[in-house]
Amino acid sequence: MIYRDFGKTGKKISALGFGCMRLPEIQIAKRSEAEERAREALSWYESQRDDTWIVDEEKAIPLLKAGYDAGINYFDTAMFYNHFKSQATLGKAVKLMDREKIMISTKLNFAEVSKTGDFRRMLDYQLEVMDMEYIDFYHFHGINKMTYDNEIKGLGLKKEAQKAIDEGLIRHLSFSFHGNTEDIPYMVENIEMLSSVLLQYNLLDRSNEKNIDYLAEKGIGVVIMGPVGGGRLSVPSALSEKLIGANYSTPELALRFVLGNKNVSCTLSGMSNMQMLEDNLKIADIKEPMTEEDFKKAALMMEELKKLSDLYCTGCNYCMPCPKDINIPRIFEAFTYHNVYGLTAQAKNMFNENIAASISDCTDCGVCKEKCPQNIEVPEKLKEVKATMSAL
Repeated sequence: MIYRDFGKTGKKISALGFGCMRLPEIQIAKRSEAEERAREALSWYESQRDDTWIVDEEKAIPLLKAGYDAGINYFDTAMFYNHFKSQATLGKAVKLMDREKIMISTKLNFAEVSKTGDFRRMLDYQLEVMDMEYIDFYHFHGINKMTYDNEIKGLGLKKEAQKAIDEGLIRHLSFSFHGNTEDIPYMVENIEMLSSVLLQYNLLDRSNEKNIDYLAEKGIGVVIMGPVGGGRLSVPSALSEKLIGANYSTPELALRFVLGNKNVSCTLSGMSNMQMLEDNLKIADIKEPMTEEDFKKAALMMEELKKLSDLYCTGCNYCMPCPKDINIPRIFEAFTYHNVYGLTAQAKNMFNENIAASISDCTDCGVCKEKCPQNIEVPEKLKEVKATMSAL
């Protein structure tokens, strides 16, 4: 395992971090149609609290331990991952590890915050769920300039965070980010005790590249989420040959590219089985995953390729559930397969008659558009995708 400096924390972080969002799960029960309809009124966040699913701990805990044994020392979770069960499972796995040799990251979700005391209430709850005495990197989750002004500053949450640091309940303060790239310097300048930032960066989305450089100059650790573009770069393609003339698989190319950025401290991967772990570890063991020349070439060529597409969906599923049961991520995924990767036959198979027909049910209610971290004009894009795919 290759280790990198983690900003000014004085810590060395594994190049590969374990993202605990996609641990293996088991569905233990199914709801009636009436129960399913009742859940449609829930917010996306509340809809993730689903007791019909549990983490398959017989697979998940050995998987996490195998990552630790291979040298991974950074494990990232959050309250609502795995239907609100990821934190508890990670806590059990950590009992099999040397706690002082690893770093645990979790997050304060602002759906749970309406007053100052909620910071400590939620922190105490998370420590209890994970059965831990402290959290190494505690994130303000998915913030932007408005969240900072209204909640973090407005409710005095920085003071609450500093109290928790002084008491040893958290060791470092961080934030995760999905918003306007121009907001990052504003928040960095105003969160004085900041140690790291978790943001999106991959071959398909390099919008944070300047921010990565900026954060590195500030001595702030940079952890990457979505290195394979929410799964878009996990499919077979000729990208590696097109971009740099190498015979890498698409996900290998994606990880090599992210780790080829010298200012990236660590990239997370949401691994759900041993094969994924083993494949990613091979890349994390390479001292120079991508030469500077190939890194620049890949970035340049990718910009040319991106001109073929005007739609970038990460498959995060934040837009779901749709009130009309339209499978928005699946539709956009099919389009990406065709438009970006040239996998038209596979795209047509995914975009079947039922999916095409469902788009006609869209009422342009705007619920999906409000929840999309990528700010996609979803209803409009659905119509465009239907026209393109139906003509193939």
